[in-house]
Amino acid sequence: MDIQHFLTFREVAKWQNYTKAADQLGYAQSSVTTQIQKLEQEYGVVLFERFGRRMRPTQSGEQLLLYANQIADLFQESKSVVGRQECGALGIASIETMAAFLLPRYLHRFRGMYPQVQVLLEPAQEERVKQAVRDGEADMGILLDVPLADPELDSIVIRKEEMVVAASADHPFAKLKAVEWRQLSGESFIMTEQDCTYRAALERELRTRQIPYRLAYELGSMEAIKQCVVYGLGIALIPRIAIQSELEKEQLCTVPLCMEDLSFYTQLIYRKRKYMTTPMKHLIELLTEGHEAQTV
Repeated sequence: MDIQHFLTFREVAKWQNYTKAADQLGYAQSSVTTQIQKLEQEYGVVLFERFGRRMRPTQSGEQLLLYANQIADLFQESKSVVGRQECGALGIASIETMAAFLLPRYLHRFRGMYPQVQVLLEPAQEERVKQAVRDGEADMGILLDVPLADPELDSIVIRKEEMVVAASADHPFAKLKAVEWRQLSGESFIMTEQDCTYRAALERELRTRQIPYRLAYELGSMEAIKQCVVYGLGIALIPRIAIQSELEKEQLCTVPLCMEDLSFYTQLIYRKRKYMTTPMKHLIELLTEGHEAQTV
């Protein structure tokens, strides 16, 4: 049974005339007649009877018209919902820093556009983010890294992130406009977990430059790292986006660290040849708004 048969039946019932219904639908009259005959064969009843030049629904036809209207309404609703993908779920895997300090303001706007879309946000370490996207457990992922090169994933560079050395407000670095690598000698560092890309880059640079340092704390939470820095337990290399609140309260100071050969970018990743739903496209537009996004 073709849904178009019910739509045709509605038009005939509306105009009470096969010719007029055919004109409205853009069909030949014979096609309209055939569709009505198929419905009558399916239900085993007569749906229209002739009164002069008009074709009026029989009692059975009036009963079917109630269902035909519901079918037509549901069909139009399904086209709207499925076509625009206004409901369902959108899975995002993101490193904790961006899940906490970047995504919320964009998700707030996204919810205004798609209130029926359930966003499933998983904060995770970078390798877990990439694996979740590869395996289809997440529709997209958010990373902070050098531009991604992965045979299974595409990425869009959203923006370059400023990496700074954060220290307590009373640390000697608070008086400096910038810090050189040699000035990090002997400092106590509070670092993220070992698989963090910018921690690996920092330690690699310190080793290459033969700068002695002490690992005071290794913490898996950005919030814990910030609080330890606030209380003077060490310094940390942190994305500036993560410490805006502490800077406004003057709980921390930051100094740029010269890293000419190494830049970190917030990137959105998704599986190659991934089908992009309308909500996914709009979320990407929100995230890249005001930035010169580049597909890698």
